[in-house]
Amino acid sequence: MKKNYMKIAWRTLLKNKGYTALNITGMAIGLASCLLIGLYIRNELSYDEYHVKKDRIYRVVHGYKEIGTSGTTKAGQKGDYTYQIWGNAPVGKALEADFPGVEEVVQFSGRSPVLLRYGDKAFQEDNVFFADSNTFSVFSWKLLAGNPKTALVAPYSAVLTKSTAKKYFGDENPIGKTIEGGNTGGRAAPGVYTVTGILEDIPPNSHFTFDALMSMSSFRQSWAEVFDEWGYVDFYTYFLLSEKANLEQLTADIPAFLNRHHANDDGRYSIAFEPMLNAYLHSSADRQPGATGSLANLYIFGVIGIFILCIACINFMNLATARSLERAKEVGVRKVVGSTRKELIWQFLTESFLMIFISAVLALLLVLLLFPFVAAVTGKQINADFVFSWQTFSLFLLTLFITGFLAGSYPALVLSRFKPITILRGVFRTSPKGVLLRKGLVIFQFSLSIALIAGTVIVVSQLDHLQNKNLGFKKNHMLVIDFNYDEQVLRQLESIKQAFLREKEVVSVSASRSVPGSYFPNAGTSIETANGNSVMEVPAIFEVDIDFIPHFGIEMVAGRPYSRDFPADTLHSLVINEATARLYGYSNPKDIIGKRFSQWGRDGTVIGVTKDFNYLSLHKRVEPLTLRLAPMASRFLSLQIQSDNLPATISKIGEIWTKLAPQRPYLYSFLDESFNRQYEADTHFRNVFSIFSSMAIFIACLGLLGLATYTAQQRTKEIGVRKVLGASVNNIIKLLSTDFMKLVLIAGLISSPLAWFAMDQWLANFAYHMEIHWWIFVAATFLGLVIAFFTVSYQAIKAAMANPVKSLRSE
Repeated sequence: MKKNYMKIAWRTLLKNKGYTALNITGMAIGLASCLLIGLYIRNELSYDEYHVKKDRIYRVVHGYKEIGTSGTTKAGQKGDYTYQIWGNAPVGKALEADFPGVEEVVQFSGRSPVLLRYGDKAFQEDNVFFADSNTFSVFSWKLLAGNPKTALVAPYSAVLTKSTAKKYFGDENPIGKTIEGGNTGGRAAPGVYTVTGILEDIPPNSHFTFDALMSMSSFRQSWAEVFDEWGYVDFYTYFLLSEKANLEQLTADIPAFLNRHHANDDGRYSIAFEPMLNAYLHSSADRQPGATGSLANLYIFGVIGIFILCIACINFMNLATARSLERAKEVGVRKVVGSTRKELIWQFLTESFLMIFISAVLALLLVLLLFPFVAAVTGKQINADFVFSWQTFSLFLLTLFITGFLAGSYPALVLSRFKPITILRGVFRTSPKGVLLRKGLVIFQFSLSIALIAGTVIVVSQLDHLQNKNLGFKKNHMLVIDFNYDEQVLRQLESIKQAFLREKEVVSVSASRSVPGSYFPNAGTSIETANGNSVMEVPAIFEVDIDFIPHFGIEMVAGRPYSRDFPADTLHSLVINEATARLYGYSNPKDIIGKRFSQWGRDGTVIGVTKDFNYLSLHKRVEPLTLRLAPMASRFLSLQIQSDNLPATISKIGEIWTKLAPQRPYLYSFLDESFNRQYEADTHFRNVFSIFSSMAIFIACLGLLGLATYTAQQRTKEIGVRKVLGASVNNIIKLLSTDFMKLVLIAGLISSPLAWFAMDQWLANFAYHMEIHWWIFVAATFLGLVIAFFTVSYQAIKAAMANPVKSLRSE
């Protein structure tokens, strides 16, 4: 008998093809979904793990304290400081000098794009940084050509990634060739750079990526004074900690360290140390050098993966126990001929593990087929090697074993307990406890399914809310041209604006350093308070031209915008937003009009206050913003266009641009599209959530279909008798569907409060979010009922349409 476990299991599966197909399909989809979710989570957790010295690499985060009008720290600020990654240069040299435990310090700088040229090829690069010469001794980025110790030593040397080198030099050997780093007003150290190294493309699972590195000595040579200014912000500082160093002691010494260097004389600045491995998922600091992930989203996906696997296991258990009547005689005969209960348990577990094994093979095939699709949906270049790594394989095998045991153990224990005498006498009945358990499992899996339906509705609605909320400025039909501070463009800025305005499709034009959703700096700004004192704060700053406020349709709540009727506006006026007025202690914006200000060497009075508009993503509250009149600091031209033929208008504007600024490529984007790129991570989350929720619901429906099938089979005689006595097809459908509908309704009542709580926690991550309405859960439950009804109705209709004579004859 023991030698025949596998053969008998295989024959049993082939004999019950419908049951086998339902179980294997549901389990395969469940395992594939779990594996894909697991690969995604592992990819997110693998950021920066490839660095050999990863456990000893830290970075400096810079804290800035907000001061109230009384000159003291505002109450309610947790820890007093708001932290950001972007900071000053001298902190690096000071750390290396003061702390023996700091082995090496590496700094990067560069926020503005740079125009690179080689021959007739010119591209604006947004991901180029200046870097210290010891970069490659700390980080494990692989040089394919060049000496890692000397590649970034000399001024005006550059290391390109393999892709960047290919873009400019094709199949030529780039080493020793020169590339021009564009001469732009917003970029330090313009000049001709010699290519000294080629770098393997930075792995996508890096919190900090780049396309080229330029030697920091180039920056130092052209603008040396900023390397000693604690108030100048343009650097990312990383350091390598020695193995014997005590980080807690370093952290405790920070106040004394800052005092020694007079970096915190006003009590408003501090630093902290953050492990590089925390940068992607665990950092809450602003001004990150790259995208960050969401640990909360990983927990959500992990829970969905567990849900899917639970639903697949429940299907297996439900279908196995539902077939108890069908297999009862088999058990009875086996016991009569000498099979022990232990042998029967092993037999049923063998069937379970055989189905799990087949499901696992299909799941792996599904994963390999869907891998490119999932990568596109998630927006992540998931490492394909993860699929075949020993860690993934070991975890997958463990999951298979646990799943097979959990899914098969209860049916095995139930079926093996049947008494042969009772069975063979024909008086065997399904246990009321078994029926109750099956109903409980159906309620459980549909509770999960309805919760996922409600969650999907809320996630989709929140993203729509983000993209369609009135932000307080015009963003539609706004064409933005990026000329990257080009001096030739700036010298003829007004004539270029007028040339565009002569086109009937162009409604208005404005120039500015920043547009909503783009990079902006912060500026030390002193404004007179109500008690006559001047308080220094560091609000965000948009440097704009005189047309910016009306061009973007930004509403004024007090005072006036900049105007050509007031020549003094160019030097002695400032417009702020409501949040800035509140920052300086003015609850009524009108009260700040006429107050003195000082900002970046300019003195004058506040002339206007705009209504708060969302120049940041809706993940954040509107922060204090100053709108400084400085058109010569501009990087962008934005054009409000009105056209029935958008492609033709874009082309025409491009032709005009090429004539007016032949030295600059025509780089354009639409403001609504670029602004909404801030929500790419949310879009990917929505896609992944929706897809795997759909998988969970589909698997639940497979199980429900199987249960409905076996319920109809067990009630064949009852249905035949009812039809003979005059029951209609509708009566039979109602008979078979009502019990399932009740279970789904109960599931909806159980899942709704739990789903509301979970999604309310998720929405708390957004400063502006939708309201969770009760009808969402009613709709989710109704949709669950509809899905369940149509799943069951096929089998119910089939049973109702059967010939009652055949049903009764078979009995």
